[in-house]
Amino acid sequence: MKKMMVASIALLLFSFEVVAEVYLSPKDFLQQTFSPKKVPKSQVLWLSGALADEVREVLGHRYKKARVRYWKNGLRSAWILDEIGKEKPITTGVVIKDQRIERLQVLVFRESRGWEVRHSFFSDQFKGRVLSAEKHLDQSVDNISGATLSVRAVSKLARLALLFDKKVGS
Repeated sequence: MKKMMVASIALLLFSFEVVAEVYLSPKDFLQQTFSPKKVPKSQVLWLSGALADEVREVLGHRYKKARVRYWKNGLRSAWILDEIGKEKPITTGVVIKDQRIERLQVLVFRESRGWEVRHSFFSDQFKGRVLSAEKHLDQSVDNISGATLSVRAVSKLARLALLFDKKVGS
């Protein structure tokens, strides 16, 4: 009886897998950024050589993909990037204009905690930020108690988008 109860509890715990919260689809993010009828064709940035080293410096590890898609129209570029919070990827859209963050938005959140990073009180801190010579944001971002790993992940993605935008030229 006791073994059966332990097995039932274990099964119950495994059935509570975190479901992805989609706050905004990548398609809708791009349409909001460029207007529905004017979303530019995606382009590809290959992460190799010196750029791969710079990415590793920003993230603290290698990026999971060998190339990144982006959308560019004039001085504005849009990036949809993933970074692990604690255990699962956080998908974030970042818009760069004139090498400054114009908009940052969490699109999909898959973690069990740290979801507060999706709110504008957090994401609005990134508006106008630029990348320093040391590949950090020019101003610090306030942490959210209980969401430290999510804050770090989103901050890294902001830095990465700025780095990528600089590489493709504004």
